[in-house]
Order: sequence, then structure tokens, then C-alpha cells
Amino acid sequence: MKGRSRIPRKAVVLLSGGMDSATVLYYAANIGYDCRCLIFDYGQRHKKEIRLAKRIARVRGVPYEVVSFRMPWKGSALLDKRMAVPKGRHIGRKIPSTYVPSRNTVFLSFGVSYAEAIGASAVFIGANAVDYSGYPDCRPRHYRIFNELIRFGTKAGIEKRRMEVLAPLINMTKAEIVKLGRKLGVPHELTWSCYSGGKRPCLKCDSCTLRTKGFNQAGVKDPLVER
Repeated sequence: MKGRSRIPRKAVVLLSGGMDSATVLYYAANIGYDCRCLIFDYGQRHKKEIRLAKRIARVRGVPYEVVSFRMPWKGSALLDKRMAVPKGRHIGRKIPSTYVPSRNTVFLSFGVSYAEAIGASAVFIGANAVDYSGYPDCRPRHYRIFNELIRFGTKAGIEKRRMEVLAPLINMTKAEIVKLGRKLGVPHELTWSCYSGGKRPCLKCDSCTLRTKGFNQAGVKDPLVER
């Protein structure tokens, strides 16, 4: 009897429209996962990243869901336009005002709920703890602990069904992420990292600074800057 064809494992990918999450989507699909994307409209400073996240998912041929909610208590420059986005600061000295309180924890909760509902075995997130702004919910320990929560606080966990959060870029530099993205065919021209939603990146906020560093160290031209 001929062997049965292998059915791809399902995965939920948290897709923001940024370079890291786009790379994770292409990575997960490349290693054989049947992906579904979650895109979050949580009242952030601009909608450009949402529009681009949808385009990235469509280009990759992956279905997506947009989850809309609000954080009326604000507490971040990405949620409150009255707060200035810090620019040109020395990254790493303290947690910046662009930190959204417990954002990744909230996103992961949605992701795990979706994954459990559709029988997915993984939730992918593009968190990075090397070249980043110092957000506490981007560190490896956060994801190890969250996976413990899945094991003890979900039906899938209680029934010993495999489901875990995966952050494959967590220990990579931005240069390594750029190189991996190029290898996987990530459309970098569709990704958006800037905290502002203008026509061109500001090149001064933390996210722009880290993106520029990554492309420069990788020896690659950023299509958003060079075009």
C-alpha cells in the first residue's frame, strides 16, 4: 500500500506588516506549515501596517483574519497621538514610550485561542531580543513561560495535544533577519517598520534605526529607502 501524503500542520502567524513578522510567515510556510495569519487593529498610531500586512498575506497566498479591539487606557505613544514618538535616542538605556503595555501577551492570547479553535499546533511570532528597543515581552523567558501557560491553561494542553508559541527570530540580529528574508523571498518593499505612517520612513525612530542597521550590516539596500 502506498504511503499517505503528509498533511501539513496548521499554524497561526501573528502578522504586523513589519519585516520580522513577514519573515516569520515566510519561514513557517517554507518549513511546511499550513499558515493562517492574524492581523491586529488595536487602535495603533496609523493603519499603514495593517494594509501592508494584508498585502503580504495575499502575496504569500495565506488566509488572514483581522482582529479589531481598542485599549482605551492608552499608555503608549503608539496608542496616544498626544505623546511624541521618541527619535534619535540611545536604544537600550530604558524601555521607551512606544512600549504598549502587555501587547505581545494580548496578541498571543488571541493567537492561542485561534490556534486551539482550528486545531493548529503552533503560533508564530516575530519577536526579537537582540536588535530591539528593550520591550520586556520580546525576551525568550516570556515565551517559555507562555508555553507553560498553554500547557496548563488550555484544553489542548490538558489533552496533551501539541500546541506551542514559536519565536524563531528571537536570537537573531536584524542583519541575519534581513538575509533570511531575502533567502525566503520576503517582499521587503511591502514591509513597514516606521512608527509613523507617512509615505517614507522617518529614519529616526527606534524601529527605523534598527531596520537601517540591519540592512546596512547585511550589505543590502532597503527598498523603502533606495527607491
